Amino acid sequence: MTSQSNISWIAADWGTTNLRIWALDSAGNTIAHRSSDKGMGKLARSEFEPALIELTNDLLRAGHKTPVIVCGMAGSRQGWAEAPYKSVPCPPPSLADATIVTSNDPRLDVRILPGIKQLNPADVMRGEETQIAGFLADNEGFSGTLCLPGTHTKWVAFDNGIVTRFRTFMTGETFALLSSQSVLRHGLSEKELDVAAFASAVAEIFENPQSLAADLFGIRAAGLVADLSPEAARGRLSGLLIGAELAAARGDFDLSTVRLLGSDSIAGAYGSALGTLGHQALTLDAETITLKGLKLAYTSFSKVSS
Repeated sequence: MTSQSNISWIAADWGTTNLRIWALDSAGNTIAHRSSDKGMGKLARSEFEPALIELTNDLLRAGHKTPVIVCGMAGSRQGWAEAPYKSVPCPPPSLADATIVTSNDPRLDVRILPGIKQLNPADVMRGEETQIAGFLADNEGFSGTLCLPGTHTKWVAFDNGIVTRFRTFMTGETFALLSSQSVLRHGLSEKELDVAAFASAVAEIFENPQSLAADLFGIRAAGLVADLSPEAARGRLSGLLIGAELAAARGDFDLSTVRLLGSDSIAGAYGSALGTLGHQALTLDAETITLKGLKLAYTSFSKVSS
């Protein structure tokens, strides 16, 4: 049984598909960590508060307001309450930029952190800016490139701790669509991936990204007439898409010393692709860094409240 009296605040990472929360004490120690599949994409505006309470009800004390610091898609136009973007160049947003949400439950004091926008070329991020804040806490004054792999991968350039520009690539979503809904699905392994085929595809497309559309259909053709195995087909599809992304990113971002935020297979694929091209990438745990960014926001909340 979790002791409510030890809980000082709640951190929430509210994405499109999932909601993750951490209940923490005054020293920043995690008392409880929970998640649900009630992401922004499944909820109407009136359903956000009930979804949060469902996950945290036993963590909230009667007669006491518990601060809840939220990052991610809960602050989008389709979310709980829109948290306006900050514009680059800028440092990561702080709690001073947050949107205060009016809640029905008197036990809640909800603040949603804003995202970051870029006008030329047009781009936006929500949630990643909190990961960036957590990263910069250990890398103050960082200048270089940060990559946040995922369904929509972000590449971010820094100058002395300031976000100067960023680009989003729909590589993960494209892979999901092509592997499940296109003609390529007939020849792909469901999970197993040929590492050699992946590396070969990365190297090929990085030098000739203009051939991507043709090379993608070539996966289907090779399966029909050249005995390309399902595992090699999956590896080649992933390698072509990530390799083409790296080819597009190299003009605006330094690929030589990339920091990758992520500890899953997607981050591993990016690290492998960069290695194929002769670049070293340092991989950092995204969940740990997200929580660190939320803790930084709460620290500023505590100073204002005290």
